[in-house]
Amino acid sequence: MTATTDVTGRRPEPALGEPRFALASVAWAVAALAAIAFAVVPILWMVLTSLKSNREITQETSLVPQALTTANYVSLFSGREFGSYLINSVIVTSASVAIALALGTSAAYVLARFRLRAGMQRYIGFSLLVVRLMPPIVIIVPLFLAAQQLGLLNTQVSLIIVYAAFNVTIVVWMMESFFREIPVDLEEAAMVDGDTRFSAFRRIVLPLAAPGLVATGIFAAITTYNEFLFALVLTSTPAAETMPVGAATLIGRINVDWGAMSAAGVIGALPIVIFSVLVQRHLVRGLTMGAVK
Repeated sequence: MTATTDVTGRRPEPALGEPRFALASVAWAVAALAAIAFAVVPILWMVLTSLKSNREITQETSLVPQALTTANYVSLFSGREFGSYLINSVIVTSASVAIALALGTSAAYVLARFRLRAGMQRYIGFSLLVVRLMPPIVIIVPLFLAAQQLGLLNTQVSLIIVYAAFNVTIVVWMMESFFREIPVDLEEAAMVDGDTRFSAFRRIVLPLAAPGLVATGIFAAITTYNEFLFALVLTSTPAAETMPVGAATLIGRINVDWGAMSAAGVIGALPIVIFSVLVQRHLVRGLTMGAVK
């Protein structure tokens, strides 16, 4: 084959940027594949391990199960009361996140729309976030003593109160930025037409901030659903223990039931995965809301 030449008979020189662009594309593709593998492989490993027998897990080295079994899933609900742990987690997470969203959204709206004395609205949100960043171990003893005095130990109510209080801080911090992106003119126009401040907030502001509300709710739900320390200290029986604490009971003094542990991880992840899929459209809008004006 003959090389392609231009009208002068000379071979055209390659563009200087083409090799560099190709190398950058390959590097980005490799990085994307590595990130996907880093996220997907552990989940795949957990699912496949949950379908193996304990003998195959400890003695075989293959990733793919030689003989599929659902014994690990059956054992969770037949003799370990894992259903109670899962129900407790769903109830506690749903109630605490709902309370936190109701209280935190109202507080965030006030901070975004009203001026407080000495400009305190600029510092309250950050102050609440600092409280949220405090290590839970610092306040676990006072919380335990307070729950004991109130007779709330080993109850779902104690977990709901604690989780709601902690989630309010992050809800206020996140929703304040979403409310600031909504033009005040829309509320003023609604109030000119006869709406009160509350009805304008309910009919105009909340629908516009719904994507941010969903994103904030998912974040709060994930952190609450996976929380371990408070649930471990404040509860002691399957009547109130949550899924992370229940999964920890599968770790014995001598051995670990890896099959049941993997099955617990798969089942425990399902509620959050289903919830995220159902609100995925709002979640994407919420994560990008405010990025472009």
